[in-house]
Amino acid sequence: MNIHWARVAALMRKELRDLRRNRFILVTMSVVPVVFVGLPMVQIFTIRAATPSNQLNLHIGLSLLYMLLVPATIPSTLAAYAIVGEREQGTLEAVLITPIRREELLLGKALAALLPTLLIAYGVFGVFFTAVAVFAIPAVASAVFQTSHLLVPLLFTPLLAGWSIWVGIAISARASDVRVAQQLATLASFPPLILVALMSFNVITPSVRLAVIVAAVLLMIDVRGWRLVAAGLDRERLLAGSRR
Repeated sequence: MNIHWARVAALMRKELRDLRRNRFILVTMSVVPVVFVGLPMVQIFTIRAATPSNQLNLHIGLSLLYMLLVPATIPSTLAAYAIVGEREQGTLEAVLITPIRREELLLGKALAALLPTLLIAYGVFGVFFTAVAVFAIPAVASAVFQTSHLLVPLLFTPLLAGWSIWVGIAISARASDVRVAQQLATLASFPPLILVALMSFNVITPSVRLAVIVAAVLLMIDVRGWRLVAAGLDRERLLAGSRR
């Protein structure tokens, strides 16, 4: 499949401009990271040196899980706006009648949700790990900087975001109200977090090998999700809906 990346980039820029004009989305992207970096830091900095290792791992796992809600929830909010938001603004028909292919249309919208999500999510993790390195007691800092804990945000942030984006766009294409689409998309973004949570809490013993396997499976799901959403994007139905 030949993707015309210039068209994808043009649509992505247009989407980013639209998102910057949406006050609700700007507030969400500003408030959510503060909440989900503040709670983990409070939890980590209140751990005592004598805390048993199992309790320590529980606190660290919960902290990582809190912060992984950022790449799960923010892109679902952005992606849920992708189609139904265009319909409410009256711009959907203009987008759909352009010569851009369905796969390119979805890539442009997906990248517009993914790029700010990665910037925010990795920024949150950067603030957290920097604060731990500087202010946490040595035993806690040593536990946080284990390889398995570092792999969780590195590998799973873009993959969780990918899942949320494709689910959000699929819901957006069938919804008639932005708020309903965003609520449903947020709920649908949580299933992959279950496995990540089990790894974070050491219910499933984390390892580099397991993390890479799970990441590979999520990557295949994300790629397949793009194909499935593109196949189910019916321009005629969307155009008919936008003219009502």
